[in-house]
Amino acid sequence: MDENRSGQLRENAPLYAVSTILTLAFAALAVFGVVDRPAIKAVPSSPVSAPLDALLASAEDEGTILSTLPAEDARMRNAAVPFAETAPTAARPFVFRGSSTDRTRARDCLALAAMAEAGAGDADQRAVMQVILNRVRHPAFADTVCGVVFQGSERPTGCQFTFTCDGSLARSYSEDLWRTTRQRAEEALGGYVHAPVGTATHYHADYVYPAWSGELDKIASVGPHLFFRWRGWWGSGAAMSARYTGGEPDPLRLRKAAQEVDRPVAFLLPRLAEQGTAVRTITASGAAESEEAPVEAADASGQSPDSPAPGVHFVLVARWDSPQTLVERARALCPGDAYCQVYGWDDAALIPAELPLTGEARSLLRFSFLAARNDNAEAIYFDCRIFASPPVGACLPRARP
Repeated sequence: MDENRSGQLRENAPLYAVSTILTLAFAALAVFGVVDRPAIKAVPSSPVSAPLDALLASAEDEGTILSTLPAEDARMRNAAVPFAETAPTAARPFVFRGSSTDRTRARDCLALAAMAEAGAGDADQRAVMQVILNRVRHPAFADTVCGVVFQGSERPTGCQFTFTCDGSLARSYSEDLWRTTRQRAEEALGGYVHAPVGTATHYHADYVYPAWSGELDKIASVGPHLFFRWRGWWGSGAAMSARYTGGEPDPLRLRKAAQEVDRPVAFLLPRLAEQGTAVRTITASGAAESEEAPVEAADASGQSPDSPAPGVHFVLVARWDSPQTLVERARALCPGDAYCQVYGWDDAALIPAELPLTGEARSLLRFSFLAARNDNAEAIYFDCRIFASPPVGACLPRARP
């Protein structure tokens, strides 16, 4: 037994010696604090090439939503901008930390923005919600959901979300739409990630072209919207490092403050479902039985001085408008038995200046109403990709869901 042990000791002596040397070496290093370890690449907290306040289209930029190009030119410019070579990386799930009041306020601000910006579509709403939550965790923006949604609304121009400064805050939504959208907002606050838009912090409709559009990475397209992230580190998931801790401001106060701001008239567009007026009314003696008939242009403001009147009315509608309300307003624009047609688009930039309608203008129609006349019933049509299953009327050709 002793001989066996002695043999094992002799055989393993070199190993014991090496072990002893290593032990003594590490002990010395621990005492003197000199450790020549292999280099470990550290990830800097903000490895950026530009300061945060110098980022293009930041929350402080008052021109982030401006676009002066006609709709078709904007589409061409947008189409010419390639998508980023690197596919979107899904954002991390949002972690909610806050009170029950914070939760309710965050949910309602998230739902309001989704309805106002994206209508009723599931993917469209979730994409907008994801951008908002990405911003909440990004140091370039406010650190609350309501703060992000209403950011810039205290200024005459520069609202980060158009609906907070163009008069849309006065709009109401159906209980069914609120219920559905609030559920999606709850899911987003609970950690649901809408992966297609990745770490996007910006978006705009494809028929506008803001100055910053070609300077950010275009990473996704959802419905009529294009989604963007900043280039470099500021557009990465690592940049979204802010920890949400609640403290949601009162959305009613934010809304009231936004509505009290004196804004340029160009930002306050009349909408059919609100004022029952037309952005442009074209009337003629005998009122255009055919769109090829001679017509009179509206005045310089785009609003015919004698509207409502029989004729052809170009109106601005919104994706969240009630179809029944649109029809009622259209009827108000078409009193009497004279020929009267109402055409609706969901962006003022798309509304043509004259008749006849071009093929492009027809393809972008969201609503059409022809008043009853000569024993012919009303003709009512909706873009059913936006107004899904309208309770009145039918779907526009080539615009079925």
